[in-house]
Amino acid sequence: MAEPKIAARRPQVLELEPGEYFYCACGESSKQPFCDGSHAGTEFRPKPFTVEEKKRYAVCCCKRTGNSPFCDGTHSGL
Repeated sequence: MAEPKIAARRPQVLELEPGEYFYCACGESSKQPFCDGSHAGTEFRPKPFTVEEKKRYAVCCCKRTGNSPFCDGTHSGL
């Protein structure tokens, strides 16, 4: 499997409303950390996730987290 592009070496901290979102798994989206369809023609697919509570979330942009789509600090070792 191909490695996703590192979109940033830090997470985006966003206040998200309850609802469904689509996390960019390929790293190519211009709407990081969300999918914009840039994965078309690749083996990557966006990861759907649901937010139950309005609050601030650290969403991974290095694409190496073990807790996708949320940051687990992996970027600090890149």
